[in-house]
Amino acid sequence: MISRPAYSILIAPIGEIEPALCESIRCRIEDIYGLRSEVQPILKVLDFAYNPERRQYHSTPILAQLATAAPARVLKLVAITQVDLFIPILTHVYGEAQLGGKAAIISTYRLTDDNPAAGSDASLQCRAAKEALHELGHTFKLRHCPEHSCIMHYCRSIKDVDRKSNQLCRHCKVMLHDELKCLGLREG
Repeated sequence: MISRPAYSILIAPIGEIEPALCESIRCRIEDIYGLRSEVQPILKVLDFAYNPERRQYHSTPILAQLATAAPARVLKLVAITQVDLFIPILTHVYGEAQLGGKAAIISTYRLTDDNPAAGSDASLQCRAAKEALHELGHTFKLRHCPEHSCIMHYCRSIKDVDRKSNQLCRHCKVMLHDELKCLGLREG
């Protein structure tokens, strides 16, 4: 059994992220994953991941930097940024995570209807929390779920994000419980 860290999940804002947004995400993470969490920035800039041709930031190298920079006591982390993220095979992503790894990232850039800087807006808080829960789920080895209401359902549009719930389906809850048990964070 592993020793429990001082806190298990880190919410790591990058740039000017509203504290209310971070707190909303922190509370939802504790509700869904049942693990303590804390807000602390660990990266200040993302220039190393900027692609001038696309005018976007490649999320995969950001994940590597986040995993390296994470304090040893952190089990998992989810970063929040306002920059536009991409992976080479897609035009953009709401977020990305290391499947079964330590790090995840989400961006608020495409989660707003018109103003990416509107960090205290209720719909942005709801959408960002859903995406943070989703990407964090991947770090716990959860894959995309066919259940449309499950937080682990893959979203192609902002309407898909709005339609899904902020909960795991029964199957994904069982998978999460099994993974937490393997990590020594749950009893049989």
